[in-house]
Amino acid sequence: MKKKSTKELILDQLKEKSSMKQDVFHKAIQYFELLKEVLAEVAAELKQEMASADHRIDIEYRSIGKYEAELKFAGDILFFHMHSNVFNFDKTHVMHKTSYVKADGLRAYCGMINVYNFLSDSIKYNRFNDSGYLVARLFVNKEEHFFVEGKQQLSVLYNDFMNSKLDKLTLKDIVHATVLHTINFDLLTPSYTQQQEITVHEVHQLTNDMKIKTGKRLGFKFESESDSY
Repeated sequence: MKKKSTKELILDQLKEKSSMKQDVFHKAIQYFELLKEVLAEVAAELKQEMASADHRIDIEYRSIGKYEAELKFAGDILFFHMHSNVFNFDKTHVMHKTSYVKADGLRAYCGMINVYNFLSDSIKYNRFNDSGYLVARLFVNKEEHFFVEGKQQLSVLYNDFMNSKLDKLTLKDIVHATVLHTINFDLLTPSYTQQQEITVHEVHQLTNDMKIKTGKRLGFKFESESDSY
């Protein structure tokens, strides 16, 4: 058999790998649009239910752009961001040990949707030093198989990449689980030593761009954690 030229090898890779990444990207776009529909529905349902219970609780959905959307509820905002690139995983990742991926290594390539949690006041008052936290990451491949990487139940419930396929009902379950986790993730008081000094400039900025960070917790990991929040 004649050895392929470098040009032929490049074309083979473009036809197989690059075309596959386009398939994954468009599949991710499709599901991000569906996610926006789900977020709008969840916001409307929760807002209607809360209207008679406590009118002070503000619940709103907003589409920011092609790759961004947010869900605001009470003192929190969940910011959903679809990454425009396609990702593979380290060879030690559990997905590479499944028969599903072993049969076709290209199935490991996924689109990624990140979910960040911010305090709504951080956005409202433009407190640019405040921190947001990664709550979950949703991965979906060209065949609509998916898994969620996240805190507590978020990763436990949605980690069967080999057998799980994404749909609207599952997206709604994921949104509900993310909202519930966020509500139960409380704002922690900053340490006394962190706030024992303040400048004159910061005093003047107390209601605007406070220089002391506010956030539910500093630092976030998904694996091998000792904390239990």
